Amino acid sequence: MTDQQPLDPTHAFAELGRIKLHETDLDGVLLQVATLAKRTIPGIEDASVSLIRAKNARTAAFTGELARQMDERQYEEGGGPCMEAAATLAVVSVPDLGDEQRWPHYTPAALKAGVHSSLSVGLPMHEDVTGALNMYSRKPDAFDDEAVVLARTFSGYAAVAVSNAHTYDATTTLAQHMQAAMEHRAVIEQAKGIIMASRHCTADEAFKILSKLSQDTNRKLRDVAAALVEQAPASPKR
Repeated sequence: MTDQQPLDPTHAFAELGRIKLHETDLDGVLLQVATLAKRTIPGIEDASVSLIRAKNARTAAFTGELARQMDERQYEEGGGPCMEAAATLAVVSVPDLGDEQRWPHYTPAALKAGVHSSLSVGLPMHEDVTGALNMYSRKPDAFDDEAVVLARTFSGYAAVAVSNAHTYDATTTLAQHMQAAMEHRAVIEQAKGIIMASRHCTADEAFKILSKLSQDTNRKLRDVAAALVEQAPASPKR
């Protein structure tokens, strides 16, 4: 991703508030968060956003390969600043990885990759999902006290945008599932009507016939119903 001009924090906060949820998805919002963080918080070479649910962790957005690789190394080792920040929803600052003792497996790998300092801030997401905004630098002591304070403030604004995006995404997905369920129910009812007319049976008997056909052909009930409706002769026009 190409570098962009530094952004004034006030403008960055306004950008977070102007994200149009209907024009993107959750990962799109998270990419905007990572990109704005890189442009706003001094010292960042690469930024990312981690999402963690139970034991499953993934990097949902990143501004460069360095951030993605460092995140994934922490997932593999089961520990590191981004995972600690996500678990505690706190700020985890690593001024100099050369002096770091907390993560004996991750630290050598990070140093080998050229990372010498990092900053991770926990992001409350939604119910059982937590996250972290991760910032990496090849320089030691890249994030001074002012950068830490700014990162904490930025993350507060980002958390609101991310929470709204997660809720919007979940609501949209639920609506899509409900719409699909209604469509499936409609085609099943049509198929039952066709069976009732041809077999002169009740609705319950028609459903049993449809269910048995589904089992015998090892196909989903809705697929069997759809095929039956499609094969049915069209009603004569009056």
